Amino acid sequence: MTDPREPQDPVTRHPRPDFPEQEQQHPGWTGPMDPPPDHGEDSYRGTGLLRDRVAVVTGGDSGIGRAVCLAYAREGADIVFTHLPEEEEEARETARLVEEAGRKVISTPADNRDEEQCRALIHRVVEEFGRIDILVNNAAYQMAQPDGIEAITTEQFDRVMKTNLYGMFWLTRAALPHIPRGGSVINTTSVQAYQPSPPLLDYAMTKAAIVNFTHGLAQMVAERGIRVNAVAPGPVWTPLIPATMPETAEFGKQSPLGRPAQPAEMAPAYVFLAAPGASYITGEVVNATGGTPLP
Repeated sequence: MTDPREPQDPVTRHPRPDFPEQEQQHPGWTGPMDPPPDHGEDSYRGTGLLRDRVAVVTGGDSGIGRAVCLAYAREGADIVFTHLPEEEEEARETARLVEEAGRKVISTPADNRDEEQCRALIHRVVEEFGRIDILVNNAAYQMAQPDGIEAITTEQFDRVMKTNLYGMFWLTRAALPHIPRGGSVINTTSVQAYQPSPPLLDYAMTKAAIVNFTHGLAQMVAERGIRVNAVAPGPVWTPLIPATMPETAEFGKQSPLGRPAQPAEMAPAYVFLAAPGASYITGEVVNATGGTPLP
């Protein structure tokens, strides 16, 4: 096991393309991925930064969401995370990692496209814990369409918008009355917000909107002592990639570091933004793009 406290070359720390071509049905699964994603299972070490906080993470079954749940738990937080019903097996692994860290965990199926399910999630958390200290709006949907805008059906467009934007809005609106001073909302945007790839036109639109939502809401709730920030990942090796992208062999090769990020490399940004040390940081976007310059 590599000691995470030792300096490591970011170019060679994790696998580099070319990867085997691989394709999965949506929403994708961690197990078949080659190379396997790293969520920090063997590397993330907590220091109690989030001791006894209550964190809600949408899309926590795999990828960035699983890495955030793991890191938050090892920092001392209790976790509530959502997943789609078909992701139950993936969710069990995330729950196991949280419990292994000695924290409480609630894993619940929920679809961001349904307002009532969003309200019910927040109600359940408040009933169980009495408050929400950290809300991570991470769940998202994408489906690449290399054949142009004509290939984006209204059904796909509606799913992308509702999953990525409506759900974030509904959850945040419902959660805010239960977030005390010192709490945080952290949204997952993307490099796509600034440098949209044409096959991900509709997805990129939502990620740009999330940046704007973050800036606006941060100003709206600042006087309530609640901070709102976002993380903008570049290419990250998650099940969403083989499930939604037509080619995977060179995924992430375009980044200056020459490889995609592993989910474990995203989690520290979410920890930092939720921790007390970031008390003067709100309305900001942390870019985690492997060197791709963003505004």
